[in-house]
Amino acid sequence: MPTDLQPREIKSPFRLCAFATQGAGGNEEARVRALLENFDPDIFPFDRQAKVRSFFRLLNAIRRRKHDLIVMEGSGIAGGAALLLARLLFGAHYVVSSGDAIGPYVARRLPLLGPAFSLYERLLCRAASGFIGWTPYLVGRAIAFGSPRSMTAAGWAPFEHTPGVLARSRAHTRATLGIPPEGLVAGIVGSLVWVRSVGYSYGLEPVQALRRCERSNAYALIVGDGDGREGLEQLAGDELGAKIIFTGSVPQHQIPHYLAAMDIASLPQSVDPVGSVRYTTKLSEYLAAGLPVVTGRIPLAYDLDEGWLWRLPGDAPWDERYIDALAKLIARLDACELASKRSAALFKMREFDRDRQIARATDFINELLNDRIAANRD
Repeated sequence: MPTDLQPREIKSPFRLCAFATQGAGGNEEARVRALLENFDPDIFPFDRQAKVRSFFRLLNAIRRRKHDLIVMEGSGIAGGAALLLARLLFGAHYVVSSGDAIGPYVARRLPLLGPAFSLYERLLCRAASGFIGWTPYLVGRAIAFGSPRSMTAAGWAPFEHTPGVLARSRAHTRATLGIPPEGLVAGIVGSLVWVRSVGYSYGLEPVQALRRCERSNAYALIVGDGDGREGLEQLAGDELGAKIIFTGSVPQHQIPHYLAAMDIASLPQSVDPVGSVRYTTKLSEYLAAGLPVVTGRIPLAYDLDEGWLWRLPGDAPWDERYIDALAKLIARLDACELASKRSAALFKMREFDRDRQIARATDFINELLNDRIAANRD
């Protein structure tokens, strides 16, 4: 008989269920599978394209299977509402793992819904048994909202290449794209989604900076696709396909080759409750490729600075001060400074070590559940 849950061989005495609101088979499901690999959880195949149906299927699965703990990766309301209702109706216990401040994130896109989603975020944290944040700033936010237990798991790059492999990828990818070996390439990887409320899409800042920069050997490489691409290509003007290059959508396993072709990676985050609490999933990948990063004056730019980044002024990557500063950086950057930043970026940071994060998550879940058992005995 078919079931919504995919059972796995059990390694732990605790019975866990996990799912990702991004959808089955995605990067976030891969993350939660890895974090919980010492438990072998049942994986619920959440369907992002059928959220209402997934809500009812998930609620029914929680009712029938009576897991010791449910772990949700992401913060989508269909999954979160199912957890809140399961907590109320069945006494189910759950942990949320999230990389975004939900209320401010929604408010930026749909201002009228901001207050409702802020309330949802508070309830989700308060009713949870624990919270796993992608950054320590999100952990602090969850604690302030009432989460009784919290920890940080910042994520990790899904690849690891030697400098030799990266050098060969760099030469091959540049030759394929028509970028000369001596070219200075500022790039970004991400979904090119147009945010209408602020007039921005990933890729805007390197495109505009390149248009303002008079350096003859400077290039912008935009890896990704989305509804913002057309507008960015219009901004590129006569540099489109020449010094400003769009790759379109690229399979995950090919991303490291494009990163190797870059010299500077853009990490665009606004200095506000949305951007200041994030690392973004690409930071670990940029560093794994030995790429120095340019970003704004957000907390991570101070807390994680080991000599591999540049902090630019401005409140957001669409701020004129930010774009102008990026253009000036590209114009003046010399080989010595770039080599120094690259050397620092190759240093492996403990924050993005996969095995350390899995070990900490294992301890976190085990201790949370063992403490609950002990409290019930008392």
